[in-house]
Amino acid sequence: MLTQITRRLTLLLIASASMQLMAQVTTPRPQSPAAEVKQTIGISTVTINYSRPAVKGREIWGALVPYGWNKQGFGANNESPWRSGANENTTIEFSNDVVVEGQKVPAGKYGLFFVVNKDNTGEVILSKDSRSWGSFWYDAKHDQLRSPIKLRQVAHTELLTFDFMNINRTSAELVLNWEKLQFPVKVEFAVDDIVMNNAAEELKGPVGFNWMGYASAANYALQNKVNYDQAIQWIDQAIAQNNSFATMSIKSALLKETGKTADADKMMKDAVEVATENELNQYGYQLLGQGQHDKAIEIFTLNTKRHPKSANVWDSLGEGYAIKGDKKNAIINFKKSLSMNPPENVRANSEKYLKQLGGM
Repeated sequence: MLTQITRRLTLLLIASASMQLMAQVTTPRPQSPAAEVKQTIGISTVTINYSRPAVKGREIWGALVPYGWNKQGFGANNESPWRSGANENTTIEFSNDVVVEGQKVPAGKYGLFFVVNKDNTGEVILSKDSRSWGSFWYDAKHDQLRSPIKLRQVAHTELLTFDFMNINRTSAELVLNWEKLQFPVKVEFAVDDIVMNNAAEELKGPVGFNWMGYASAANYALQNKVNYDQAIQWIDQAIAQNNSFATMSIKSALLKETGKTADADKMMKDAVEVATENELNQYGYQLLGQGQHDKAIEIFTLNTKRHPKSANVWDSLGEGYAIKGDKKNAIINFKKSLSMNPPENVRANSEKYLKQLGGM
């Protein structure tokens, strides 16, 4: 009978303890606060979740954080790296497949660990076990990546901090700064492949019901010189929905890039036929930027014929002549623009050029 009472009492105590744990509210951590840092590279993201211990005058390297690999004396008790923070695992998550320190890593979430050696060499380790607490349950068999790194000396950083630096179009350097050491890790994405694959998926959804989705995807391929065949298929679908200067000019450029110059010129001629005033003006300035002064003046002149009452088109024609070095015709067209009571921005541009040319 006493055994049965004792058993019931034990169960009641366990239930009570469980309820107390469930009833606890979330409160701030007194030390090593949680943090998150996120960086977009191309259209991919890298997200770090970690806890931030402070130096607090302590000796960090070789003391609080031992050099090399160490047994924790708890958990799996394997030789383990440093958890790169405090409390739970520091985790790193990649939205797409990535190259870390030259090694391919699939998209996903990983435990992020470092090793620091006395000679400022070290290692970065990504573990497929991202849910364990600290390094206590680290097991090398779960490693996705292990790579040597070279540590750097930096200014004192009181709170352990993850950051991104040397960011460019396809890569960035993830760095951990603490005390006076920096742990750098290069992260790279195949941005063009990711964008093109993502575009193909997006065009299967609502984006694909509008010509602008196909046009923007084709234009990305054009600007970044990738997968012209796919881009031409996309721009043909855009043209089928909207036969305009915007769509035809993209196809013209793609045809030129693939060596089909005659087809490109014909497509551009058709595009010019349906261009608006602003589209012709922008095309003219594009040609100026490419050094095609005579062709630009031809387009600006066509715009004055189509829109003779627009002060802006006369100003643009004057600018075309000025950039070519034809002072006489530039002055004529700037004065023509000013005679039409132009908007303030157009007036300012014409007057600026006339002063430079001595035509005031």
